[in-house]
Parts: sequence; structure tokens; C-alpha cells
Amino acid sequence: QVQLVESGGGLVQAGGSLRLSCAASGSIFSAYAMKWYRQAPGKQREWVALITSGGSTNYADSVRGRFTISRDNAKNTVYLQMNSLKPEDTAVYYCHAFVDGVNYWGQGTQVTVSS
Repeated sequence: QVQLVESGGGLVQAGGSLRLSCAASGSIFSAYAMKWYRQAPGKQREWVALITSGGSTNYADSVRGRFTISRDNAKNTVYLQMNSLKPEDTAVYYCHAFVDGVNYWGQGTQVTVSS
């Protein structure tokens, strides 16, 4: 059983920055990859970024160069640093873990970027 709790969302102007956090509990955090997804109103949930247990990262083309995913295994936390935000980044952001064959999701945190 894994619990994920996101925080750090909010309202920001275009060009601004936010840092999202996702605190994990209930399993060996350092052993599994973590992902961030987002879902805008009326759209399907889309993958944003990935960090492996070894620290390798990958990004969706729409955020590459602007967003940075990182993890602190001592704090059981994964972060998403979002810079140069655009109105099209407005969405609910979710963290995700796939552990022992089970998908775990947080409750989501709202990010709103005003133009």
C-alpha cells in the first residue's frame, strides 16, 4: 500500500514558477519510479515527467526545458519544478507510482496559469 499526497499548486501568472511536491508513504520509496501527470478540463490525463529509482529523468515534449523532476529519497518526496509557465499548463497535477503491479495516484493539486 502506497499513499501519495501532492502539494504546492496555486495561481501564477504566465512566465512564473511553481514547485510541486509529492510525499509518499507505505513502501520503499527509493525502489520505484515516480511520475507526474496532469489533466486539464475536458481533456484526458497526460504524462508529464518521470524519474526512475536511479534518478534518470524524461519529459513530455510540451514541458521539456521548462520543468524539472527530482526526488529526495531521505524525505520520500518527489518534486516538479515548473518554470516559464504558460496558460496551457493549467491543469490538476497528479503524482503516480506503480508498485508491485498496482497503480497509485495522489489526490491532485490544481495549477492555474493566468495570461
